[in-house]
Parts: sequence; C-alpha cells; structure tokens
Amino acid sequence: MGDFLATLFRTRGTPVKTRAPASTHKKVVIVLGSKKPVRGYLSPARLGQIDPVDLLTPAGEHQEIALTSIRSIYFVRDFADDFEPERKAFLSRPKLDGLWLRLRYLDGETLEGVVPNDLLSLLDSGLQITPPDPNSTTDRIFIPRTALSEVTVLGVVGIARRKPAAAPAAAQPRLFND
Repeated sequence: MGDFLATLFRTRGTPVKTRAPASTHKKVVIVLGSKKPVRGYLSPARLGQIDPVDLLTPAGEHQEIALTSIRSIYFVRDFADDFEPERKAFLSRPKLDGLWLRLRYLDGETLEGVVPNDLLSLLDSGLQITPPDPNSTTDRIFIPRTALSEVTVLGVVGIARRKPAAAPAAAQPRLFND
C-alpha cells in the first residue's frame, strides 16, 4: 500500500486526501436583545473575541450582528422552534466538571450552567455554558457580558478530593541474618 501511495504521489504531485475536512461552522440560534431569534451558522473559534459576529443564514446570506445587541447564542442540533432549554436550573448538583454558575440577565431572568474551571476563559467577553437540560436541542450557550447583570458561582464541581497523607511505611523485618 505504501508503494502505491508513493507512486501516486510522484505521478500526480499531490497527496491523496483520506477524508474531507470538518466544517468549522456550527448551527446556532442568536437571540437578540429584543428576544427575536435569528438562525444561521457561525464559527465558534473566535466567538467573543471579534465584534461583530459573522453569521451565515440558512439562505446563504452573510449577516454581521454586533455583540452588544446579542442576548444569547444557542448552539443547536437542529433549527427547531424549541431551542431554549426547558429547564433553566439544575434539579440537583450537576455531574459535569467545572464551575456551577447562576447568570442573571439585564431583564432579571436567570439561567444556570456549568463552565470549565479555567480563569482565562472567564476573562473573555462572554461565557460559554453547558445548560442544565441534557435533553434539549441546545448543546451549549454563549452569553455576552453585556447581556448579564450578575454572575454567581454556586459551586465547584468535579474536583478530586485530596487523599490523606500516607503514613510512613514500617521497615520490613529481616528473615535471615547476613
């Protein structure tokens, strides 16, 4: 097989691609400050670092939306009408690793979620949370800082507990004299 690929490479001048590159654009529903949803595709790689957000609509049109006019960006599996998670809070302590947060929007509405326990990601211009409803079509939600009035840490979840210090091992008795 290796000889075949080497021959193919020499004859054509370019290597053979084994699979197509993955798409960088994800399905999203952007909810504006007026609570109007806008569906489309965007690249999450630099989300929160660039303003405005570049959105590709399902019709193939390019739209730029200012980050200050966005309430939330829902990363969804499909463009269904019920993209918002039914549950806004966890029923019990979450099982995911990270910081368990309660977010309060400017209009007073609250939402709980889990973010990675990484202070550098919290310094961006927004938060990407995992929502409390695992059965919804929403995988994660990005909320710009400008849409929030308060962020409260409810707990740190999934930290490995420290093990007690081991007692020094006793010397093993010698069976034979040397």
